[in-house]
Amino acid sequence: MKAAIFHGPHHRLSIEETSIANPGPREVLIRTAAVGLCHSDLHFIDGLYGHEAPAVLGHEAAGVVEKVGSEVRGLEPGDHVITCLSVFCGHCGFCTTGRPFNCDHQHETRRRGDEAPRLSLGEREVQQFYDLSAFAEQMLVHEHAVVRIRKDMPLDRAALIGCAVTTGMGAVTNTARIEVGSTVAVIGCGGVGLSAINGAAIAGAGRIIAIDVQDGKLDLARSFGATDTLNATGCDPVEAVRDLTGGGVDYSFEALGLKRTSEQAYDMLRRSGVATIIGMLPEGEKLELDGVSLLYDKRIQGSNMGSNRFRVDMPRYVDFYLAGRLHLDRMISKRIRLDQINEGFDDLRSGLLARSVITFPG
Repeated sequence: MKAAIFHGPHHRLSIEETSIANPGPREVLIRTAAVGLCHSDLHFIDGLYGHEAPAVLGHEAAGVVEKVGSEVRGLEPGDHVITCLSVFCGHCGFCTTGRPFNCDHQHETRRRGDEAPRLSLGEREVQQFYDLSAFAEQMLVHEHAVVRIRKDMPLDRAALIGCAVTTGMGAVTNTARIEVGSTVAVIGCGGVGLSAINGAAIAGAGRIIAIDVQDGKLDLARSFGATDTLNATGCDPVEAVRDLTGGGVDYSFEALGLKRTSEQAYDMLRRSGVATIIGMLPEGEKLELDGVSLLYDKRIQGSNMGSNRFRVDMPRYVDFYLAGRLHLDRMISKRIRLDQINEGFDDLRSGLLARSVITFPG
């Protein structure tokens, strides 16, 4: 199969013929239909996070099951599926208390060192990324990284549910659990931020303030449910949010992964407000907060993949889309081929697009 190979940070990905193994007893072989280009992938390409090479990146994907292992139950060839990086063991303390997104036994879902690798280049093992490796024509994953979906769901839009939607909407509805009528601010209007805005609208937020530096993205944010928009290049977003709301928002969401905007997300809260940091901050980054403000019951928290229970959440998001409530058609800025992946990441770095999606023939 063809795959986009990561040979280390600051290198362009190369399209190479890559071998993929047959499914083990609890593994699923999937023909990739579509995969989104996400900032999480870009963090590794640009060296903000480390990863072994060679590797196949990519994690926001949907496809069609081709083969299943002998012990797989509930999936069969021909099923349409979404993959999720929150692969879970099913029996650790986190899994058995309803928090599979924090599973700390994920290693049990991978092949042992004495087994043949899932991916290889000749005699050399190719590392999997987030247990998925979706920048390829096929994926070989554990059955606990897959959920079956309705066949009337377009797979290019289903791919977005694999990360952007689950991360953004989940942060709003699962992590923060916003209240009906509350005021919300979202910093960053890429795929994750737009999903947070859409989720806040579905959850009944009374006012949703979208913040970005691109007017085009702010216009898009209104179509996802934002009631107000702020271009941060022309104002202090903290003061502007306080002015708009008479003191600050109940909930804020940071979807960029930057120190300054994470601190702003906290500073724009009203008393008893909650800031949720969705973006991936660089390793070692520290945030600075005014300690006195903690006396006002203000809180800051992280969100791991939208605190998802993806086998429940993702089919629900599919239903939202097919009911016209989740606006995935507007999120896709560009559809590209696998061999255009480097240009796609150049577009992502520019900050001008919401989401590019690689589609595969077939």
